[in-house]
Amino acid sequence: MTSEGALVPSIRGRRGHAAASTPPPSRLTVPAERAVVDCGVYVDGVREQGRFSHQAAIRHVRDTGRGFVWIGLHAPDPHQMEALAREFGLHELISEDAASGRQRPKLEAYDDSLVLNLSTVRYLEHESVTESNDIVSTGEVMVVLGRDFVLTVRHGDFTGLAGIRAELEGAPERLLRGPSTVTHAVADRVVDSYLEVAEGMSRDIDELETAVFAPRTPVDIEQIYLLKRELLELKHDIAPLALPLRRLSVEHLDLIPAEIRHYFRDVQDHHSQVAAEVTTLDEQITSLVNAAVAMIGVQQNTDMRRISAWVAIAVVPTMIAGIYGMNFTNMPELHSEYGYYLVLGVMVAACTGLFLLFRKNRWL
Repeated sequence: MTSEGALVPSIRGRRGHAAASTPPPSRLTVPAERAVVDCGVYVDGVREQGRFSHQAAIRHVRDTGRGFVWIGLHAPDPHQMEALAREFGLHELISEDAASGRQRPKLEAYDDSLVLNLSTVRYLEHESVTESNDIVSTGEVMVVLGRDFVLTVRHGDFTGLAGIRAELEGAPERLLRGPSTVTHAVADRVVDSYLEVAEGMSRDIDELETAVFAPRTPVDIEQIYLLKRELLELKHDIAPLALPLRRLSVEHLDLIPAEIRHYFRDVQDHHSQVAAEVTTLDEQITSLVNAAVAMIGVQQNTDMRRISAWVAIAVVPTMIAGIYGMNFTNMPELHSEYGYYLVLGVMVAACTGLFLLFRKNRWL
């Protein structure tokens, strides 16, 4: 989506005008600095010494005309993003999306900035998949790219951004290419995390397969459905990123040099690989669900046969006792001295015969 700049009416402005007669209640505002995890100024690929606030950092870069600013943010609120948007000249839609989170993977181009949204995933280590309730933790990273700045806005517990900064600072020749290098590094790290999660879930599926097909090993089918749900969520997080990566690697975007587009092609290849792997895992877990349902059906049939066999055995003495319990005057062997023992013998013989018959047919 391309921004129309000043031609787009401000929804926030309309709401503010409508509520002007009733001033909003005062609320405590947290300074934007509280959301800043790290702020660095990079000139010729090297980080400038000293600590900078976000205002001082962007003013330093724009006054000198050299380098760029890289600011990392964690879960900023609307007030904090509005303050940052004023300093960096961001469109109001960018600040709204960055503060709210819950954005699907997408790429949006504005007049002087580029916004890349990525869904992040993290594999939660556990001893056994049959005893775990959470397998994958999800979050979001938004990368706002400008000509002399890059903002990384994180929601959730994705911890890969600190490692990216340390890695790039150890390779100044990469930072010489400008802030677009940071965008590539973040996208590359997020896609690599998809591969790590897919590998972890593959091990979980193998563990479930072993448990399902092992003899006399009961497996709660709810755990299989749990893994199926987590895999579907992973698929929904991964699939929409295909189009943004394709645009970054193919389309001519002013803020993405041709050299960086080559690197995005590599990220796109990795994304295609993990998407194919997740599709394979989805088919595998679907087959596992079908197998587990079939095994449950077989077990239920076995239980029903066993119950039916015992019911049939119980019916015979019940029927005989019911007949002789009617107390009619003229009944066979009713007044016989050995009639009682004869009837008991018939009951025992009939029940024993039925038991042996059902055992032979493997109903018991």
